Amino acid sequence: MVWIPGGRFRMGSDVGYPEEAPSRPVEVAGFWIDATPVTNRQFARFVRETGWVTWAELAPLAEDYPGAAPEMLQPGSLVFFPTEGPVPLQDITAWWRWTPGADWRHPTGPGSDLAGLDHHPVVHLAWQDVEAYAAWAGKDLPTEAEWEFAARGGLDGAEFAWGDELEPHGRPMANTWQGAFPYQSRKPGGAFRTTPVRSFPPNGYGLSDMIGNVWEWTRDWWAAHPAATSGCCAPQNPVGGPREGSIDPCQPDLAIARKVLKGGSHLCAPSYCRRYRPAARHAQPIDTSTSHVGFRCVVRS
Repeated sequence: MVWIPGGRFRMGSDVGYPEEAPSRPVEVAGFWIDATPVTNRQFARFVRETGWVTWAELAPLAEDYPGAAPEMLQPGSLVFFPTEGPVPLQDITAWWRWTPGADWRHPTGPGSDLAGLDHHPVVHLAWQDVEAYAAWAGKDLPTEAEWEFAARGGLDGAEFAWGDELEPHGRPMANTWQGAFPYQSRKPGGAFRTTPVRSFPPNGYGLSDMIGNVWEWTRDWWAAHPAATSGCCAPQNPVGGPREGSIDPCQPDLAIARKVLKGGSHLCAPSYCRRYRPAARHAQPIDTSTSHVGFRCVVRS
């Protein structure tokens, strides 16, 4: 883990996506944070020692999802698959596929395994899975403010975790999409998925993969717009709003609470999702796992 001394910074952005605004002063106390996302090797140890069965390995209960098609009530997870060519970017079903049998051990579904992936971030974990791991490890999940402060690496106000240029001198600084999304990869070997942790330069605090590779769970409940604060009154160690504020207003009957994800992933592209920035954020239902979401832990002093 890496010690983050804490301090005051401007959280959010007034020039990014609407949900990042308003930019506001925030203070966080010092804390320890994992230098990388939790890897498959680390998560495998947790499973061996506890016998934990992840959300994606359990069949959903029909009473929890009224009206769900019977074929959906089986263990599985969401997996990204590149398309054969250009598709409308408004239709995410073109590249996301509900895949029975996909889980952390089988990242692209039945027949896949973790061969060669020991040092890749673990994926296909729902909120209860990352909470259980953190408790076992004697740690916690970072708040959104802690995560963003750490991701900035001391560069308060910079657009990216390494400065204001996405690819300084043409050098990719994180595992984000290279090529035409969602069908063309210009990465070595035409790769479309995660990379081993520490494959790209660390930020100013020595943290790797804070941007790209996988989105990361935080402890905060989702709110579409954080509360504004005055310049002289920076909240200390803020935690996101109540669970009720995270319900999707477009689907209130589902009452699926959501947490804040940070950091973007290997699927973030300039043409589609420019969320490879510390200020960027995304809502994730607590009962949903995917092939591009992972996590890291913190310990507070």
